[in-house]
Amino acid sequence: MAELHSIVVPMYNEESVVDVFVRRAVEAFAPLPDWELIVVDDGSSDRTYELLRAHAGSDPRIKIVKFARNFGHQIAITAGIDLAGGDTVTVIDADLQDPPELIPALVDEWRNGADIVFAVRDSRAGESWLKKATASWFYRVLRALGDVDAPLDAGDFRLMSRRATEALRGMREQNRYMRGMVGWVGLNRAYVTYARDARYAGTTKYPLAKMVRLAANGLVSFSTRPLQIATFLGVAAAALGLCVGLWAIGERLLGNPNLVPGWASLMVAVLFVGGMQLFTLGIIGEYIGRIYDEVRQRPLYLIEEVTGFSGRIAEHFARSPMPDEQEG
Repeated sequence: MAELHSIVVPMYNEESVVDVFVRRAVEAFAPLPDWELIVVDDGSSDRTYELLRAHAGSDPRIKIVKFARNFGHQIAITAGIDLAGGDTVTVIDADLQDPPELIPALVDEWRNGADIVFAVRDSRAGESWLKKATASWFYRVLRALGDVDAPLDAGDFRLMSRRATEALRGMREQNRYMRGMVGWVGLNRAYVTYARDARYAGTTKYPLAKMVRLAANGLVSFSTRPLQIATFLGVAAAALGLCVGLWAIGERLLGNPNLVPGWASLMVAVLFVGGMQLFTLGIIGEYIGRIYDEVRQRPLYLIEEVTGFSGRIAEHFARSPMPDEQEG
């Protein structure tokens, strides 16, 4: 049986990129024996879905998943992986910063025995020094604090074998950090380096607030070290408060005329200790919030429509917007 290679592409308001991406992708996949392009429209409000349907109508290898609303980039990747049927599953963004022409090289590494092939960036065009620096710092902090072995300069662009994909599909947590989850799986790995281009058109879908949230998911989902740090800070705050209290007692016994009665104890109690308590509660709240998300057991996503799929997948989503348990 010929190899089937699935390529998963999340899209959100990418009408300025759709045509160019599909053209380049179809040309790039020519060396592959057989392939399917699964595009997940993450609740776009522009013409992204309309343009995708036109391409799917002319090429049956292009399949579309339309979310009922915007669920986010990591969930869109999850849905594409759930519905992919290939011997390999490759995730790539649509902004053409990551070249689809590299995918045949990733497939070659899979043929050589790799279960996960990471596309590692050796340069990043069109990105500010601040974004490059913060990304580098975050990956290093995650490796130091978390129980995950993810490459330092690899994003979501990667290929996974079927057994790696099945392992990932078994992980259904709500707050998802896919890069860490893939790193957690382990298995045999290979790396292909490339130069990352500037975004072809449009604007980034990861502004600062979303980047911070993604970073928080990465740290909290793969490490309890923040709780240990919070404990350390609490002990340090208590120790410092004790030291300041002893200093204030000493000053009082020495009869310091400039000592304002009650000032030292008030400042220690309200500002320092109170601040540490709120900080610690915030960390604990992050973990409790994630527990709450998991306990509710809501589906990760809802699908409004699928195009290009046949058989059980098409029949299921014609009846229900919820993921098929057999697919997830």
